[in-house]
Order: sequence, then C-alpha cells, then structure tokens
Amino acid sequence: MKTHRLRIGVFASLFALAAVGVLAHGLASPQSDWMAPAVLRSPDPMEAVLTFDDGPTPYTAQVLDLLKREGIQATFFLCGSAAERRPDLVRRIRDEGHVIGNHTWSHPYLHLAGRETIASEIDRTQDVLERITGERPVWFRPPYGVRGFAVPELLRERGMRMMLWSARGHDGSLDAGVIAKGTLDQLGPGAIILLHDGDEAREGGDRSATVEALPAIIAGARAKGYSFKRL
Repeated sequence: MKTHRLRIGVFASLFALAAVGVLAHGLASPQSDWMAPAVLRSPDPMEAVLTFDDGPTPYTAQVLDLLKREGIQATFFLCGSAAERRPDLVRRIRDEGHVIGNHTWSHPYLHLAGRETIASEIDRTQDVLERITGERPVWFRPPYGVRGFAVPELLRERGMRMMLWSARGHDGSLDAGVIAKGTLDQLGPGAIILLHDGDEAREGGDRSATVEALPAIIAGARAKGYSFKRL
C-alpha cells in the first residue's frame, strides 16, 4: 500500500512539473503562440526588422542618429512612463518614420498581473503615446516576452497585435562584439531582431554597448543579403 501511494505521489509530482513547464513555455517563449498569436518574423525572408525595447532614453537619440545615417527605419517599443518623461524623443521617433509600439507603462511581468492591471499598463501607455504623437499604436510587445492569460482578449478589444522576435542580441552584455555576434548568429529568414535602447525596469540602464554594436549588426546582416524594413 505504501509503495502504491508513493508511486501515485511521484506520478502526481511529475505531472505537475510537466504542466508547469508547458505553461511556462506558453507564457514566456517567443516561439510559442498558443497563449496569444504573435508575429515572429517578416513575411519577406530576406528582410530583417530592427526593434528596440524599453525606451526612450538618451541612448535612443544615438540609435536614431545611426539609423538615419544608414537609411533604416525600425520599431521602438516604448514604455509609457519613459515616454512621458521624454516626449521630444517620442516625437523624433515618429517624425523620422519609425514605428512606435506599446511596451506597457512600467515594464512588469504580466503573467503575475490580473486583467485590470494589464489593461491599465496597456491603456496608460496608449493614452500618453496618443497625446504625444496623435496616434494610438497598433503593435504591442510584452515585457520579457512574457504574456498573461488576459493579454489576447485585451489586445483583440483594442485592435492591437503582438510582435515578439526571432533573434536577440542579449544586449544586457557590455561587450559590443558579443552583442553583434550573438545577433548575427541568430539571423534567419524574415528575422525580427530584439535590441534595447533603454532598461525601464532598472531606471534607464547602460545601453552604450548596444549603440556600439549596431553598426556591426547592420553591416553583418547586409553582408548576408538582408535588407532592413519596417514590418
């Protein structure tokens, strides 16, 4: 009897661990869309899409300078709290032809948040970006790529779409060479590239290495035959 109960306990524990693993994958993996449909790649296999999260910050101006010099338009997923502090940079992003997306107000983990909290994070950001630019963003990217159960319905109600990524620079590193190599190693057809021009979760963060890596990323992608476009 004890052996039987032990086996049941072990089986239940393994089942619970497997369920948690599946749920975690569904909530957090960019390649999983069963929790919420998301765009992971451009439909054109030889296009690459540059995206920047967590701004705007002073580093955003440096990124914009580089993109202007290279003739590239990108997508900036802005945090509402940061946008409110730097409206001039938000307007510059718009005026130079880049896409502005919603990256929540305060950059929380959405899988730990309730529906009302998630709705507030999205709507406060939509409101401030509309006040600054005159338009409400269509694209949404959840912080850390982590979705909550309420996100799909909230986006549908607002006519918004989710964009994640297929390549990332892991640009928390302060080594520009590591960031550039990691990004280029992950390039694939229609790559959507995740980089950061800020770190709203840490009150700005140091993104100098990302700025330094960006020319090498652009040159390397072009050498592989990719062109850069807005999605």
